[in-house]
Amino acid sequence: MTVATGLIDRRSFLKMAGAAWVASLAPDRAFALGRADAVFASAFMAPDGSYGVATLTEAGEIIERTTLPARAHGMAYSPVSHRAVAFARRPGTYAMILSTDGSAEPVVIAAAEGRHFYGHGCFSADGKLLYATENDFAGNRGMVGIYDGTNNFTRVGEFPTYGIGPHDMTLAADGRLLAIANGGIETHPDFGRTKLNLDHMEPSLTLVDTKTGALVQRHGLPAELSRLSTRHVDIGPKGEIWFACQYEGARNDLPPLVGSFSKGEDLKFLSLPERTTEALANYVGAIAVNRHEGLVGLTSPKGNVAVTLDARTGAVLKEERVVDAAGVATADHGFAVSSYDGHFKERQSRVAWDQHIVRLA
Repeated sequence: MTVATGLIDRRSFLKMAGAAWVASLAPDRAFALGRADAVFASAFMAPDGSYGVATLTEAGEIIERTTLPARAHGMAYSPVSHRAVAFARRPGTYAMILSTDGSAEPVVIAAAEGRHFYGHGCFSADGKLLYATENDFAGNRGMVGIYDGTNNFTRVGEFPTYGIGPHDMTLAADGRLLAIANGGIETHPDFGRTKLNLDHMEPSLTLVDTKTGALVQRHGLPAELSRLSTRHVDIGPKGEIWFACQYEGARNDLPPLVGSFSKGEDLKFLSLPERTTEALANYVGAIAVNRHEGLVGLTSPKGNVAVTLDARTGAVLKEERVVDAAGVATADHGFAVSSYDGHFKERQSRVAWDQHIVRLA
């Protein structure tokens, strides 16, 4: 899941949302918002099995909930248009766009025929376009669907991701290039979530020009890392692109799971201590970069751990046991971490948070 690129504090959020929206909240929720240092959003599953997306404070207090038609996965946010979007989990075909300032009703869009969403996307720098990772399952190729935010998010085009099984993507620091993690795994909706090509995966990371759809740069992984699925990305303090992976090989293998690259440069895999790689259980479920503090946050639901790295040196600064660790997003200090069992930082709610968090900014 790509996390938000900026931050929003309570005062800014209240001003953006407007008095009418705040007045519509229940008293306890309005009180929680008034004391919040930051505001986040995440998809969840309720105890009755229904799905939704919630706005919540940095302390984990739920402010507002919106019902979703099915399970969501990642989220995106535009600080320009004040729109947030929840993307259906693969191989889902819907995305719901929400207005965080209360200016518009939610919009639900459907993937084009022959396409499904991969659970991630991002907005253009001006907030007018929404980009979504999609699967052309007949052609076995990754695509970026383009949706016009000025016209009810009508689908207006697409271009290739230049890889198989795209998952997460984010807008590069220049505001023009998309950094895309092509996981390299072939899937088809006829087979649900079954991975069809584990013996010949093709993971890659690409930079694609949003104006032309042209491939600017492509990094395929070496043969010895062909089962290392490149999954999630975020932008570092100097504009570098951080990526996190999930390994589809033997559990006792210890491949590199995290790395970074910049335009015109090769991939640089981070050499984590063996104990940290073992703790991550060959599976990084989410990554976030706190650019202000120069930190990289990782979570692993399989390893039940959250890890904080120094973005400059790659040193491990913190390993924290978090059962069913799910999302991670930049907090005022360090990171906010959620879990499948309902924890968000120190608070537990009667929901199962999904894999990703977005900070509204």
